[in-house]
Amino acid sequence: MHRSPRPTRRDCGPTAVRTGSDVLRSGDAGYATAEAAVVLPVLLIVLAMAAWVLVCVNGQLRCVDAARAAARVAARGNSPVSAGAVGRVLAPPGAQVRIHLSGTLVEVAVTAEVQPFGGVLRVLPPVHVQARAVAEREDAPP
Repeated sequence: MHRSPRPTRRDCGPTAVRTGSDVLRSGDAGYATAEAAVVLPVLLIVLAMAAWVLVCVNGQLRCVDAARAAARVAARGNSPVSAGAVGRVLAPPGAQVRIHLSGTLVEVAVTAEVQPFGGVLRVLPPVHVQARAVAEREDAPP
């Protein structure tokens, strides 16, 4: 087993700290603080970006749910106005709900711009999310 050499008298002067078999010079003090000062802002940026992605995914899922629900309401024979109202309730704020009736099909498209963090971080761009759902009309002749 190899042991590190014992520090000499010169190495253990007033500016050195002895911990076990290691000798730390006073110039080494503060490196952990400096490294933490660099790592913490980077960690916060990574966490903010992860939260930003989650908010965007939530907006996309809300668009999917809104399109499916509006298509289901329109396919049951309700008016496009009531189907659009259902879609706007479920969609992200400011979303546009478009309903197109053609023959036996109902097509609903929901589009929105999601501003993560409610605009607190204006540096991050808004994300355009959209969803589309198609359903067969129940009141259509066979």
